[in-house]
Amino acid sequence: MTPTVPRNGGYDYAVPRGNLMIEDLNGRVAVVTGAASGIGLAMVEAFLTEGMNVVLSDVDAGALDAQVGRLTPEVGDRASGVVCDVTDPDAVTALADTAWDRHGAVHVLCNNAGVGPAGAMLDTTAAEWRWTFEVNVLGVAHGVLAFAPRMVAAGAGHIVNVASQAGLMTNAFLGMYAASKHAVVGLSEALYRELEATPVGVSCLCPELVSTAIFDVARVRPDWVDVHESNDATQGSLAELLDDRGIGTDLVAERVVDAVRADRFWVFTHDVTVPVAARRFEDLQAGRNPTAAP
Repeated sequence: MTPTVPRNGGYDYAVPRGNLMIEDLNGRVAVVTGAASGIGLAMVEAFLTEGMNVVLSDVDAGALDAQVGRLTPEVGDRASGVVCDVTDPDAVTALADTAWDRHGAVHVLCNNAGVGPAGAMLDTTAAEWRWTFEVNVLGVAHGVLAFAPRMVAAGAGHIVNVASQAGLMTNAFLGMYAASKHAVVGLSEALYRELEATPVGVSCLCPELVSTAIFDVARVRPDWVDVHESNDATQGSLAELLDDRGIGTDLVAERVVDAVRADRFWVFTHDVTVPVAARRFEDLQAGRNPTAAP
């Protein structure tokens, strides 16, 4: 028998989550942060194709309005937008309130909003660290706090946290980004265990190179974030790399839909991810210092 686990508000669930997988997405409700571009927008489109109602959220009001305007002629009021800065917990709570007021439920939450500043750690600033973690880590935490207890109370739901392959490995020029995405992986694993006895599932998306504007951080970076001048070239090089080698966001969204249906935690986009991640544990077992991925 599955043990009961106390939840926020005193909710106890002894029903194995596997019996409550959200296999049929038609008519369900999804909320996606960072939804006006990239992987977030691709997930929105995939969910709409499945017949879901989707609340798009983004900090870029202009881009959000443009995408909702593009989608509504085809899907009608199944797509709606809410401007939200995920670094503000009150704004994320308001996003949850709006979604529940509009649809009466939220079945899938995608904590997707994120930024990808690059550069050697010795060439970063304290402000960059603060901003990166406020968006990439606290943004996810705020989503969990605002949505998960209501999903547990409703008796169904699935949370997708977007990390990165950089959450499972490191290199010499994405240390700050990797640190934030490692935090998302740890948060997601812990959340999975915390919700394992409830009807709410958790997935952790760890994409490798995907054709997005994740490294074009200047478009969303607040004025208070001072940046080391040497990092501009690195950001540009990474953006070019994504353009040349990144897979389509639609392929990533397909993996997410499949993971939600199957209640699968790990969501990968490239075959290289698991061998690269395993290198750390091979080093641990061999008692050697960190080595470069093969």
